[in-house]
Amino acid sequence: MTVEITRNLIAERLGRVKYDRFLFYLMGPYKSFNLNYVLSEEERSEIDIEDLPGPLRRLFQSKDDIDAAQALLRRIQGELRVNPGVNAFLALDVDVDTDDVDAATQSIEYTRCSNATAFLLPFLGHNFGVGEEAGSILEALSETHGDRLIFVHEDDVTSAMIRSARVRWDLRVETYETEEELVSKLRFFAGGIMQRERRGNLSRLD
Repeated sequence: MTVEITRNLIAERLGRVKYDRFLFYLMGPYKSFNLNYVLSEEERSEIDIEDLPGPLRRLFQSKDDIDAAQALLRRIQGELRVNPGVNAFLALDVDVDTDDVDAATQSIEYTRCSNATAFLLPFLGHNFGVGEEAGSILEALSETHGDRLIFVHEDDVTSAMIRSARVRWDLRVETYETEEELVSKLRFFAGGIMQRERRGNLSRLD
């Protein structure tokens, strides 16, 4: 049976927050890029990790660690749900089976239903999949939802996808150095959309 993804379905499957009807879809890598999985033991033994620059050290996350990429998304989600109190969510939270609706279609529909969508690209993440899904979303929704979309990437991340998205779809792109700065920029973005909806510059989705 095919599941119809609607704003009501998403809101019903999320917890209560101050602004329940303001849906903020967060996209980002669930897995970190981890060189411990790529290099052989012999290759790893030849590298003095402590002597590497900070960004490179972060690529050797312990296999026993909670995945840092998904943990980052959850922290950002929690911050936004508390302040300003928007209904920030990940695709996992809606729990639609990919046998019912494939992952790419889910992402497009979550974006279509959301007041705001952010593509988060941390240095530590496997960002290729996010870029592919972002491209599908932009192809489908850039004309109708372009003002509701933002790319935010860590300073250390460079991507041809980000550069082409800025040019091709006039997408808003921001950078951040710290997690605190990332949260602040997402709060500012959400607040701006709220203001525009209240003034009538953006249509209300309900």
